Amino acid sequence: MLTESEPTLNCCPDAPERIILQGAWIAHRLAKAHRLDELQKTLNNLQQQPGRIWDLRQLTGLDHLGAQLLWRSWGRTLPQQLLCTEQHEGLFRRLSQLHPDQYPPPVKARLTPLMQLGSGVITFFHHAGDMAVLLGQLVLDLMQFIRHPLRGPWKEISANVYRMGAQAMGITALVGILIGIVLSYLSAQQLRTFGGDLFIVNILGMSIIRELGPMLAAILVAGRSGSAITAQLGVMRVTEELDAMRVMGIPHGFRLIMPKVLALAIAMPLIVIWTDLMALAGGMISAQALLGMTPEFFIYKLPEAVPILNYWIGLLKGVTFGILIALIACHFGLRIEPNTESLGKGTTSSVVSAITLVIIADAIFAIIFSKVGY
Repeated sequence: MLTESEPTLNCCPDAPERIILQGAWIAHRLAKAHRLDELQKTLNNLQQQPGRIWDLRQLTGLDHLGAQLLWRSWGRTLPQQLLCTEQHEGLFRRLSQLHPDQYPPPVKARLTPLMQLGSGVITFFHHAGDMAVLLGQLVLDLMQFIRHPLRGPWKEISANVYRMGAQAMGITALVGILIGIVLSYLSAQQLRTFGGDLFIVNILGMSIIRELGPMLAAILVAGRSGSAITAQLGVMRVTEELDAMRVMGIPHGFRLIMPKVLALAIAMPLIVIWTDLMALAGGMISAQALLGMTPEFFIYKLPEAVPILNYWIGLLKGVTFGILIALIACHFGLRIEPNTESLGKGTTSSVVSAITLVIIADAIFAIIFSKVGY
C-alpha cells in the first residue's frame, strides 16, 4: 500500500507545460498540511495559462474535496490534455453531471427565542451542578486540612494572600480615596442647601462601611485576582499541567482550589478595612475643603453616627464575597478547554459572573439585614 504523502503541485523540469500532481489530495491531508489556500492560489494562477498538460497519475489518493479543488480551477470542465487513471476520471465525470444549482445550500442553524431560553437554562444547570461538585470537594478538602494541619498547603495559602491581598492595596486605596471624595462632594452640595452639614458623617460612614467598601473591594478583586486565578488554571489546562498533577496523584482541590479560597477568605476582610479607611480619608478631605469640617471632628462623630454592627456586617460581606469570587474563578478555570480561544472566553465569563454574583449576594445581605445596624 502506498504511503500517503503531502499534496504537491509541480511543473515538470523537462516539459514546463506539464503539471504533475503528487501526494494524497484528500480531506484530512489537505487540512493537516495547511496548504489549501496555497494550492488554491497556485491553481488559480495556472488557470490563466491554457495549453497545460495535467498529469494526475502519480497521485496516491484523491477524494471529493481534492477533486472539487481541481474541478473549480479548471472552470468546471475537463482540460484538453489530462492524464489520469480511470478511477479519477470517473470522479470528475460525476462532478460534471452535477449542475451548480444542485449543490445543497448551507444550512444555517436557527434558534427560536424558546430554544435560546432552553439552552440558557440547560447551561445554567450545568454550571450549577459543577459548582455543587466543586463546593463539595472543597468541604472534603477543608475537613482533611483540619484533621492534618501540618500537611496543609501553607506556602500556597501565604503566597495567595500576598498576591491577592497585599498587592491589591495600591489600586483599592486609589479607588477608595476617589470614591470617598466624589461621594463627599456630592453629599456636601445637597446638605449645605438644607443646613445639614453634620449629617455628612452619617452618609459617608453608613454608605462606605456597610455598602460601598465591601462592594468596591469585591469588584476590584474580582477583576484583578479572579481573572488571574482563571487564567492560571486555564494555562495549566492548556499546557496539560493539570493532567500531569493527576497522573502524579496530586489532588487539584487540595493543592490548587482550597488555598485560593482560603486566601481570599482571609484577604478580603482586610482589603475591605483598607478600602473603608481610604474612602473615609477621601471623604474627610472633601468635607474639610467644602464644609470646613476638621478631620478630628469627623473621627469623633463617626462612632456615634455608625453603629459597630455595620462594621461587622461589612467584614462578613468581605468573607462571603472572597469565597464566591474564588469559587467562580476556579470553576471557570477548570472548565477551560485546551485552546487559547477558550482561555480568553473563560476569563471574561469568570469576571462577569463573579461581579454579577457579588451584586446578587449584596442584595441578599441587604434584605436579610434590612432591620439591623440602624
